[in-house]
Amino acid sequence: MDYVKFGNTGLDVSPLCLGCMTYGISDRGAHAWTLDEEKSRPLIKQAIELGINFFDTANVYSDGTSEEIVGRALKDFTRRDDVVLATKVFNRMRPGPNGMGLSRKAIMTEVDHSLRRLGTDYIDLYQIHRLDKNTPIEETLEALHDVVKAGKVRYIGASSMYAWQFSKALYTSRLNGWTEFVSMQNHVNLLNREEEREMLPLCADQKIAVMPWSPLARGRLTRAWDEVSERQKTDEFGKTLYVQSEASDRKIVEQVAAVAKTRGVPQAQVAMAWLLQKKGITSPIIGASKPAHLTDAVAALSLKLTSEEISALEAPYVPHAVAGFG
Repeated sequence: MDYVKFGNTGLDVSPLCLGCMTYGISDRGAHAWTLDEEKSRPLIKQAIELGINFFDTANVYSDGTSEEIVGRALKDFTRRDDVVLATKVFNRMRPGPNGMGLSRKAIMTEVDHSLRRLGTDYIDLYQIHRLDKNTPIEETLEALHDVVKAGKVRYIGASSMYAWQFSKALYTSRLNGWTEFVSMQNHVNLLNREEEREMLPLCADQKIAVMPWSPLARGRLTRAWDEVSERQKTDEFGKTLYVQSEASDRKIVEQVAAVAKTRGVPQAQVAMAWLLQKKGITSPIIGASKPAHLTDAVAALSLKLTSEEISALEAPYVPHAVAGFG
């Protein structure tokens, strides 16, 4: 595994990040398709053995049980200082006022809860899961700066917003001498390329690390368009992402299948290789519920697509309305 610098920092991360939304108690939170701890641990261990040192979870995943499972597994399988551990804050964690959001109170409360669940003294990358439209950005940014200065967090990152909003946040931090966002976790894959218009150029200009979520479009790029997985049946958020341009999306999936057949590799490797070769991408967040999901992702690091193959994969794309935030 060759490691890469995380944006404009000295941090070294694997070019693949294991997304840990898959791991959690299924009747806690909003994800009925998650794997329990017994089934999760071998996959986390496999990722470490493959050289992946970057793990991403969130406080809201399976009502905090994802953080608990990941924290225990990392403690058992590796040294804490050898991994880069990321989590997120914003979504509702309890009913009533102040049970969600990015107020100073919410951030100071939730960072301590995440540290407790993860069983660690510090979080390497603390990310805002979405923007909080009901809290001034100055309040959020100063609170994040303070958790860094308190030693609870090493770096801060953002996720899924408009480029102008991210630019405003970077400028506001710079203006006040606060810790700046070093990463953007956004929605980029062959079925959703809208971030190429504004966000990816902004991140390249500002040397921001980019770690796309759903790089395989919730699995749609890995199988025939009409084939439905168990997760797809119950993934309520996922159902909102790929319903706008099904005709063109189907053609893209068919192109992925054609390239995969010619190369003699699974579709997942082709779709991931396309993303890994895109300028400005640092470490896509991969989901893994089976061992092959990890081995395919690692194999994609060595699969170099030709310019003709890339053109064929991209040709059917049509503009999409923003999906995944707003």
